Amino acid sequence: MFRIINFSSLIKLIVGLTVFFSIAVYALVLHFWPTTSLFKLFTISSGVTGFLIFLIGTNFTARRIWSVMRFFDGSLFPDINGTWEGEITFEGGKLIARALIRQTLSHTQIDLHTPTSKSITLESTPVSESGQPRLYYVHRVTPQNPDWYIYTGSTLFDVRYVQENGKKVLELSGHYYTDRKTNGRIRLRQIGDDCAQDVSYY
Repeated sequence: MFRIINFSSLIKLIVGLTVFFSIAVYALVLHFWPTTSLFKLFTISSGVTGFLIFLIGTNFTARRIWSVMRFFDGSLFPDINGTWEGEITFEGGKLIARALIRQTLSHTQIDLHTPTSKSITLESTPVSESGQPRLYYVHRVTPQNPDWYIYTGSTLFDVRYVQENGKKVLELSGHYYTDRKTNGRIRLRQIGDDCAQDVSYY
């Protein structure tokens, strides 16, 4: 997820906040305990740094930072956290599909479900190519039927906004290829931002 937010800028921000909050806390401590040593400042700064790193590592805080940064820079990769519905089109038919996407500043996890299979993420990489957000997605599929083999596949998703019932929604669409020599198309649209919902069929 290093391509979503410029980590060098984020690190500079953390360093700046650490210095600011450490000095502020130290000044407050000095006000009540004037004999406190300077060594206490380094102890405080370590605690503040750890706390800030913990905050940006959590999904809740990361998404808030993300939304603020997207407000100032609309070209940043969109927040695709949440529940999705759509279909998988292949030679000979279609399957309905649902997905749950959990995305932080460091990783993207997609659980894709159909009535006959479940897929988990092996690798995912968000990129921006000529201003178009895309998501490289490699997954492992476990069919519901135990007689069918587990297989892997890959998809390059276009991430875009589309109009649906007069409302702007996020859509993932792209071709997939599998090591079973099959291919098709996946199209998913975001229906909510809840990352804890059950989207499985079985």
